[in-house]
Order: sequence, then C-alpha cells, then structure tokens
Amino acid sequence: MHAVLRVALADAERMDLVPRNVAKAANPPALGRAERRALTPEEAKTLLSVLTGDRLESLFVLALATGLRRAELLGLRWSDVDLPGKALFVRQTLQRTDRGLEFVPPKTHRSSRPLPLSTLAVRALESQRVRQAKERLAAGEVWSDLGLVFASTIGTPMEPRNVNRRFEQFRATAGLEWLHLHDLRHAFATFLLDQGEELRTVMELLGHSTIRMTADTYGHVLPARARQAASAIDRILGEEGTA
Repeated sequence: MHAVLRVALADAERMDLVPRNVAKAANPPALGRAERRALTPEEAKTLLSVLTGDRLESLFVLALATGLRRAELLGLRWSDVDLPGKALFVRQTLQRTDRGLEFVPPKTHRSSRPLPLSTLAVRALESQRVRQAKERLAAGEVWSDLGLVFASTIGTPMEPRNVNRRFEQFRATAGLEWLHLHDLRHAFATFLLDQGEELRTVMELLGHSTIRMTADTYGHVLPARARQAASAIDRILGEEGTA
C-alpha cells in the first residue's frame, strides 16, 4: 500500500496537484518474510509416481521441469514448442478477465522468454502430443483447433481452477497436502540452486524482472551455497592457510 501511494503521490506532485509527496516521509513497517517450505527431490519423485497415466500428467511434469506458471502452461501452443531443438518459447498466457478466459501477453518483457528443455520435459511434451492426438480423433468435428498444448478434451482453453482442483487430488494421494501448484515453480528453482546454478540463470529461467526478486524469494537456499563457497576456499587455500 505504501509503494502504491508513494508512486501515485509522485505523479500528483509532478502535476502540481499536491505540494509534496508525504508518502516519502512515512516509514513503512518492516515486512517479515515467511520461509516457504521447499519440495524435496524424494517428495517430487513421489508426486511424479502418482501422476502417472493421468490426463494432466504432462502439464504437472512440465510445471516441475520448467518452472512455468499455470497461466504460461495453459497459454502454451505447439507453435511455441521446438522439440527437436529442446526449447519452448513463452509468448502468451491464459488469464481469466471480466470477459472470461483470454489469451494475453506475458506480464513483463522478461516473462516472454525462451526456455531450454530437459529430457524429462521433452518426454512429457511428446507424451502430451500423443495423448492429444487421440483426444482430437475422438472429438471429431467438435474439436476447436487453437493449437494449445494443454487444452480441454475438445481443444478449447482449460479452466484454470479445474487444473488446481485436479492437482489438489494428486497432492493428497502423495501425502503432500501442504503443496500448491505454484510450489512446483519454486521447487524447480530450489533444485537448480541446490545444484549450484547461478542466481542470474535461475532468474532468467523463471522470467523474474529483477535478480533481487529471485534473491528475496530463494534466499533460504543461499546460506547452503555460502557454506559450499567457504569449503571451496579451504580446498583451494588449505595448505597456505595452515602454513
């Protein structure tokens, strides 16, 4: 609220509507940040095992393997996917507006991004293409050819809330009642940081607007990285340090 008021009053001050921006003189309260519980690799494998064979299996696997947001997954088109090149491109998202479900551009210029695909992600997309071909054949003339990777059984955009409801069923089966669909995005980032990937690389893959946003969100992973760095100094300078 303070940030919004500060910007609004800055505009008002520039337009000579107010004598000064009083929000700049106010000290906003410090915001505490609750540490988000991270999905462990073992829990991720358990989740993947209960997804096997479900119609939305590939969607959830891709969420975990790429860190894509729900809106980005539901807006993904086959024309945005390059399976031979093992990459996909985020060019539109599916959002619910006052007019219903609509395709809109990504939220920021960094959100509109190319993403390299792991073998796990490529296999999920290949399985989805086969599954969708069968659904398209079964639907016949009622199929809506929008080119969506993840669509309803007749090719139309999927209702985002239904995707969440289906995921909630899977998390209960896996014994992960605390897990939300968006947590798969955070698991993707945490796994990469744990494996030593650079913060800027993770920022670019997630489509964050600034590296500070990435650092603030995943700061809980960085202390372990710092300990690894200290150990690296011991390995490099150990002999000199004991001389």
